[in-house]
Amino acid sequence: MSTTRPQPAGDRGPEPEGTAATAAAPVGQVREMRQVRRLRLMGANGAVPRARDFTRQALHDWGWLPASGPEQRAAAEDALLVVSELVTNACLHADGPEEVRIGLGPKLLRIEVADQGAGLPSPRTPHRPGRPGGHGMFIVQRLCLDWGVVRHPHGAVGKTVWAELAGPDED
Repeated sequence: MSTTRPQPAGDRGPEPEGTAATAAAPVGQVREMRQVRRLRLMGANGAVPRARDFTRQALHDWGWLPASGPEQRAAAEDALLVVSELVTNACLHADGPEEVRIGLGPKLLRIEVADQGAGLPSPRTPHRPGRPGGHGMFIVQRLCLDWGVVRHPHGAVGKTVWAELAGPDED
């Protein structure tokens, strides 16, 4: 696992490395994505379990599940946890998520959660493990290669929170 830096508002993440744009990302980091899946959640009940089920199915279709070993199992569990945390934050702080996008790239999984909220997520500082609440973005920061926030363009209300996880090494 690696730690990461929070992105300033409107940051588009690290510069692309000569890769093609992803269908999932008019916002956030532009990376080549082999496949992109979208789940509309605006107004849906049970957004967190629906997003986890959606992600679990994508991971199954992409060969991450069932896991062939402990590293692959850990990568899939990390992805499901990050989806849960990002969608939960949208539910608690932004009147719910609009959409979840999952993109599969070379050795990379990108998760994006779009919402209409104005606030920007950040890890609670200082992090206090013994206290309830406030752990979501700290968890995302610890599990992901990188993460950030991009406000919707042209002054529209809302944002997309994105996170990128390393894929498991192939045996």
